[in-house]
Amino acid sequence: MGNIQNPKEAQNASHKKSKKSCFLRGCVCAVLLFISLVLITGACLSMIPAAPADYTTKTKTGGPIEAKYLAMGEYAVRSMTVDAEEPMKKLTITYPEKLETDRRKWPVVVQVNGTGILPEKYPAVFQHLASWGFIVIGNDDPGTWSGESADKTLDWLLRENERGGSLFYQKIDISSVGIIGHSQGGVGTFNAATVQSHADLYRAVVALSPTNEEIAEALKIPYDISKVKVPVLMAAGTVSDFEVKMVIPLDIMKRMYARLSVPKAMMRRKECDHGQMLYFADGYVTAWFMWLLQNDKEAAKAFVGEKPELLTNPLYQDQESDLGERTVPDEAETKTNRELNGI
Repeated sequence: MGNIQNPKEAQNASHKKSKKSCFLRGCVCAVLLFISLVLITGACLSMIPAAPADYTTKTKTGGPIEAKYLAMGEYAVRSMTVDAEEPMKKLTITYPEKLETDRRKWPVVVQVNGTGILPEKYPAVFQHLASWGFIVIGNDDPGTWSGESADKTLDWLLRENERGGSLFYQKIDISSVGIIGHSQGGVGTFNAATVQSHADLYRAVVALSPTNEEIAEALKIPYDISKVKVPVLMAAGTVSDFEVKMVIPLDIMKRMYARLSVPKAMMRRKECDHGQMLYFADGYVTAWFMWLLQNDKEAAKAFVGEKPELLTNPLYQDQESDLGERTVPDEAETKTNRELNGI
């Protein structure tokens, strides 16, 4: 004779099954809501500039180092576009005008788009970084999460570095390459720096409001932040439910930060929403790349030394810095770096 289930046990089992079903439905609804918000936000942002042309003069700063590196740098800049294969479609390259005549090698920053936000929507960000002496390159891939298009974009520039007659022939400092991405582009940045073929070339990573690992997994655009091998600066905003409850909640951001075993820093910008994160922290983004790719002594003081400016800047909250034994470069190191690059 078969086992007869106790009515109370049956009720408990049914209750547990119901709770599990509700939980799964809740997860599905959260993912669907996230997708809808991403599509709506992307559609809205695609109709307006994602970064104002004058953001370098209008964005508030909370310290002299942030202010210095938010301002335009010393170089006049130029931009060009090149048709490219799928999924890039088109490459945008912005560079210091002096590159056309000087024989020095220049550091590189690869820009990775957020959902549907192509370079034509934030040329001011490209121009700002280039004015500080970087070759800044991005593409027209609207779905960058895998890091594949970023990898192919860097590959194009590396091939141009070896092609006689190219504007960039022998002008690329391949020992000084960084990468930055916003939103879905943060996912692409982490994947480019961990699983793509040129991952080992990167020396610095910046992720601005990256789609968090848990949502990324649910959306089937996964990444593993623990695999990053170079210094990471991670930043996020503090305004709107989309930013703080969906894209990068503080508790998940802290867990992601803890999973990084490399030199790292994190911050959240006050009064900043998801879209504004693309440029609101650009002073420290530029300082990060200036320090790690150009060995800039003043820029380093934003993150290391006796009183790192980032940790006391009143415009930010939830700041953390774990940069190990990295220090402010001394004058000899800075001079050597400049001599190697022909400055």
